Amino acid sequence: MLKQFILKYSPGFLLDWAKKLKKSQRKSQLKKQQELKTVISQQQLTEAFQKIGIRKGDSVLVHASLSKIGYVDGGAKTLVAALHETIGNEGTLLFPTFSATGRNKTHLEEHPYFNIRNTPSQMGAVTEYFRKSEDVFRSMHPTDSVCAKGKLADFFTNSHYGQLTPYNEHSPFRKLCLMKGKILMLGTTLNGACTNLHTLEDAVDFKFPVYDSKIFEVEMTDKNGIKTKVKTKVHNPDYSAKRNCDALKPLFEKEGVLVNGMIGEAKSMLIDADKMLEVMIRNYKEKGITMYTPWGS
Repeated sequence: MLKQFILKYSPGFLLDWAKKLKKSQRKSQLKKQQELKTVISQQQLTEAFQKIGIRKGDSVLVHASLSKIGYVDGGAKTLVAALHETIGNEGTLLFPTFSATGRNKTHLEEHPYFNIRNTPSQMGAVTEYFRKSEDVFRSMHPTDSVCAKGKLADFFTNSHYGQLTPYNEHSPFRKLCLMKGKILMLGTTLNGACTNLHTLEDAVDFKFPVYDSKIFEVEMTDKNGIKTKVKTKVHNPDYSAKRNCDALKPLFEKEGVLVNGMIGEAKSMLIDADKMLEVMIRNYKEKGITMYTPWGS
C-alpha cells in the first residue's frame, strides 16, 4: 500500500530522479560483474528458459528487466537470440512496446499520435532492440502496442487497430490466451509489468471504473505512412493507484497458473496466460477478487 501511495502522490520529477538513481546503481553493479568475468552466455540463458518451462513451438510474451539478469554477454541481442533458440521456428516471441514513459493519459494529452514504424518502445532496452529487428510485426495501438516475431506474429498483431479498449478479444493479450501462450516475467513482478491482468477487465462486465471517462482521438500512421484517426480509452490514473497485483500471486501459485524460477540472477515467473484468465474470471464472479480487491469484495 505504501508503494501505491508513493506512486500516486509523489511529483513526477521525484519519481524520475529515483528511477535514474536506481539505474545508475545497477549499471555500477553490472560493470563490476563484467570486470570479474561473471558473464552470462546465450547457452546459459537457453538452458534457464528450458528449465523454467519454455518449449519448442511456444508463443511467449516477455516482460524483461535485462539488468536484473546480471551481465549478459551481448546484452539484448543475446537475450532475444536465446529466446528464439528456445521456442524454435514454430514458436512466436512477443514483447510489449508501449509508447508512454509514465501514465497513458498524460502521454496522450501531450502526444495524441502514434507512428507504427517510428514511435519508440518505452518498456526497456530489450523491447526497443526487438522492435527494430527484422521481420517483426507491431500491433497498431496508440498506447499498448505489442511486437511479435515468428509463426503467429501476424495473427497476434493484426486486429489491435481501432479497438476502444486495449485488452479485449482482438488484442494480442487475449489472443495469447486463445493460443494457450505463456508469459515470462523475467526479473519483473506482477505489480511492475504483468499487463495480461487487464484481460479480466475487458472479458467481463467489470464493476470498477478502471477506464478514464475521457475518450481520446489519436492520429495513427501505418507502415506505409497513411494517417488515420482512432478513438481509444486509457486507464484511470486514480484507480490505477489502487492496484495490488502482487497480492494475487499466492492465488495463482495455488491454482497452478505460474511457476517460479531463476534466469541468471533474476527471480522470474512463467505464467499460463489462458489459465490465468480463467482463474481471474472465476474468482471475480465467485469472490469479487481483482487486482484492486485481491482479497475479495
